[in-house]
Amino acid sequence: MYRVPPERFEELAAEALESLPAELARAVDNVVVVVEDFPEDGEPLLGLYQGIPLTKRGPVSYTWAMPDRITLFQDNISSLCSNEEQLIAQIRKTVIHEVAHHFGISDARLRELGWA
Repeated sequence: MYRVPPERFEELAAEALESLPAELARAVDNVVVVVEDFPEDGEPLLGLYQGIPLTKRGPVSYTWAMPDRITLFQDNISSLCSNEEQLIAQIRKTVIHEVAHHFGISDARLRELGWA
Protein backbone atom coordinates (compact mmCIF):
# COMPACT_ATOMS: atom_id res chain seq x y z
CA MET A 1 0.00 0.00 0.00
CA TYR A 2 1.27 3.44 -0.90
CA ARG A 3 -0.28 6.19 1.25
CA VAL A 4 -0.14 9.93 0.76
CA PRO A 5 -1.81 12.61 2.86
CA PRO A 6 -5.42 13.36 1.86
CA GLU A 7 -4.40 16.75 0.47
CA ARG A 8 -1.88 15.12 -1.90
CA PHE A 9 -4.42 12.53 -3.00
CA GLU A 10 -6.93 15.29 -3.79
CA GLU A 11 -4.23 17.14 -5.72
CA LEU A 12 -3.53 14.01 -7.78
CA ALA A 13 -7.26 13.55 -8.40
CA ALA A 14 -7.51 17.15 -9.63
CA GLU A 15 -4.55 16.54 -11.95
CA ALA A 16 -6.27 13.43 -13.30
CA LEU A 17 -9.39 15.47 -14.08
CA GLU A 18 -7.29 18.18 -15.72
CA SER A 19 -5.63 15.54 -17.89
CA LEU A 20 -8.91 14.67 -19.62
CA PRO A 21 -9.00 15.73 -23.28
CA ALA A 22 -10.45 19.26 -23.54
CA GLU A 23 -13.45 18.22 -25.64
CA LEU A 24 -14.33 15.54 -23.10
CA ALA A 25 -13.79 17.81 -20.10
CA ARG A 26 -16.07 20.46 -21.65
CA ALA A 27 -18.86 17.90 -21.93
CA VAL A 28 -18.74 16.95 -18.23
CA ASP A 29 -21.78 18.65 -16.75
CA ASN A 30 -22.82 19.25 -13.15
CA VAL A 31 -20.46 16.77 -11.47
CA VAL A 32 -18.64 17.04 -8.16
CA VAL A 33 -15.66 14.83 -7.34
CA VAL A 34 -15.00 13.92 -3.71
CA VAL A 35 -12.48 11.72 -1.92
CA GLU A 36 -13.41 9.40 0.93
CA ASP A 37 -11.24 6.88 2.75
CA PHE A 38 -13.34 3.83 1.83
CA PRO A 39 -16.96 2.91 1.00
CA GLU A 40 -19.31 2.79 4.00
CA ASP A 41 -20.42 -0.74 3.13
CA GLY A 42 -16.85 -2.03 2.94
CA GLU A 43 -17.07 -2.90 -0.77
CA PRO A 44 -13.73 -3.06 -2.59
CA LEU A 45 -14.70 -0.17 -4.89
CA LEU A 46 -12.08 2.24 -6.19
CA GLY A 47 -14.64 4.79 -7.26
CA LEU A 48 -18.38 5.31 -7.48
CA TYR A 49 -20.50 7.38 -9.87
CA GLN A 50 -23.88 8.48 -8.53
CA GLY A 51 -26.19 10.52 -10.69
CA ILE A 52 -28.04 10.65 -13.96
CA PRO A 53 -25.79 9.90 -16.95
CA LEU A 54 -25.84 12.43 -19.77
CA THR A 55 -27.50 9.81 -22.00
CA LYS A 56 -30.51 9.62 -19.66
CA ARG A 57 -31.00 13.31 -18.94
CA GLY A 58 -33.97 15.18 -20.25
CA PRO A 59 -35.64 18.49 -19.50
CA VAL A 60 -38.03 16.87 -17.02
CA SER A 61 -35.74 14.20 -15.54
CA TYR A 62 -32.92 16.61 -14.78
CA THR A 63 -34.66 19.83 -13.76
CA TRP A 64 -33.36 21.06 -10.38
CA ALA A 65 -31.24 17.95 -9.96
CA MET A 66 -28.38 17.94 -7.50
CA PRO A 67 -24.92 17.56 -9.05
CA ASP A 68 -23.83 14.07 -9.99
CA ARG A 69 -21.15 12.74 -7.67
CA ILE A 70 -17.94 10.85 -8.33
CA THR A 71 -16.37 9.45 -5.17
CA LEU A 72 -12.78 8.21 -5.15
CA PHE A 73 -11.92 5.81 -2.33
CA GLN A 74 -8.39 6.65 -1.23
CA ASP A 75 -7.67 3.57 0.90
CA ASN A 76 -8.83 1.11 -1.76
CA ILE A 77 -6.91 2.86 -4.53
CA SER A 78 -3.79 3.17 -2.37
CA SER A 79 -3.92 -0.53 -1.47
CA LEU A 80 -3.17 -1.39 -5.12
CA CYS A 81 -0.07 0.81 -5.34
CA SER A 82 3.50 0.62 -4.08
CA ASN A 83 4.75 4.03 -5.25
CA GLU A 84 3.49 7.43 -6.36
CA GLU A 85 3.77 6.62 -10.06
CA GLN A 86 1.39 3.68 -9.63
CA LEU A 87 -0.90 5.81 -7.49
CA ILE A 88 -1.09 8.52 -10.16
CA ALA A 89 -1.89 5.91 -12.83
CA GLN A 90 -4.57 4.23 -10.70
CA ILE A 91 -6.24 7.51 -9.76
CA ARG A 92 -6.32 8.51 -13.44
CA LYS A 93 -7.76 5.15 -14.47
CA THR A 94 -10.43 5.40 -11.77
CA VAL A 95 -11.34 8.97 -12.73
CA ILE A 96 -11.66 8.00 -16.40
CA HIS A 97 -13.79 4.97 -15.44
CA GLU A 98 -16.19 7.05 -13.34
CA VAL A 99 -16.37 9.91 -15.86
CA ALA A 100 -17.25 7.28 -18.48
CA HIS A 101 -20.27 6.32 -16.36
CA HIS A 102 -21.27 10.00 -16.42
CA PHE A 103 -21.32 9.66 -20.22
CA GLY A 104 -23.49 6.53 -19.98
CA ILE A 105 -20.79 3.93 -20.66
CA SER A 106 -21.45 0.63 -18.86
CA ASP A 107 -19.03 -1.48 -16.84
CA ALA A 108 -19.23 -4.18 -19.52
CA ARG A 109 -18.12 -1.74 -22.21
CA LEU A 110 -15.38 -0.35 -19.95
CA ARG A 111 -14.06 -3.90 -19.45
CA GLU A 112 -13.96 -4.34 -23.23
CA LEU A 113 -11.99 -1.10 -23.50
CA GLY A 114 -9.59 -2.01 -20.67
CA TRP A 115 -10.80 0.68 -18.26
CA ALA A 116 -12.42 -1.59 -15.65
